[in-house]
Amino acid sequence: MMKRNLTIGTRRSQLALWQANYVADSLRRHDPELTVQLQHIVTQGDKILDVPLARIGGKGLFTTELERRLLDGTIDLAVHSLKDLPAAIPDGLCLAAITARHHVHDAFVSNKYASLSALPAGACIGTSSLRRKAQLLHTRPDLVVADLRGNVDTRLKKLDDGQYEAIILAEAGLHRLGRADRITQLLPVNMMIPAVGQGALAIETRADDDSLKQALSFLNDSATAAATTAERTFLAAINGSCQVPVGVYGTVQDGRLTLQSIIAAPDGSQVYRTTTCGSVTDSAAVGHQAAYTLLDDGGRRILADLGITPTYEGGSL
Repeated sequence: MMKRNLTIGTRRSQLALWQANYVADSLRRHDPELTVQLQHIVTQGDKILDVPLARIGGKGLFTTELERRLLDGTIDLAVHSLKDLPAAIPDGLCLAAITARHHVHDAFVSNKYASLSALPAGACIGTSSLRRKAQLLHTRPDLVVADLRGNVDTRLKKLDDGQYEAIILAEAGLHRLGRADRITQLLPVNMMIPAVGQGALAIETRADDDSLKQALSFLNDSATAAATTAERTFLAAINGSCQVPVGVYGTVQDGRLTLQSIIAAPDGSQVYRTTTCGSVTDSAAVGHQAAYTLLDDGGRRILADLGITPTYEGGSL
């Protein structure tokens, strides 16, 4: 029998609180007899704001502390931006639901220039993401890409203070915080492939809590779950993380899954790209095939230069 009092673990940022409250409100509407409360948890990623994520450990910095609280029973579920969640889930935990994905693009934000192409040579553009940096430099090698950390409002203030000519933010976060009016241009996917899971929320629970998993099933969107399963399988197969410039984006239509993916050199000088298709029921296989193709095309050399060994060692699928 499911508990009637649920505790959701969440980071304290405005965006994390929006996401946790979205899930809490959905649960209350679905079952008015539930009592749902939030527990604020400070993660390592929240404490270290002056160093690029790729240098200090990447995605797990925002999730490890929440997962620890799940495992010790302090909280019942954790809500994450799926793009912040490492490909490997700790033993004893599982993803109970992946919400419908909206607003998957990266957004170009500028007070002076109408588009990325309008930026003058030598202009400074801010992002903390190696994925974004590599794709920006591949398209515009004449730009200066500078590190940018902090929450959404902090990043916008740095732009407004004149520290950058433009910055890149996730479209989803701007919409969730009511800041979509700051979007100058949505970068097309064929130029800026999103991060794994971008735009979706992940709800993580203990693997043995069957009643809670069942109660959360109404939040799961099957198409988004299939697409992001392919994306996360791709990431796991190449042993990817924040230290690797990787983009991957799946879409589902009429039972078919299409996966666009890249592995890029950090300076954007090389970008290996592929599009892989398959049945939505074989989403993991689609992710594996995309990884194998890109690794054999040249991605393995990029990973080797970064000191990373993929889990896939070669040969045909």
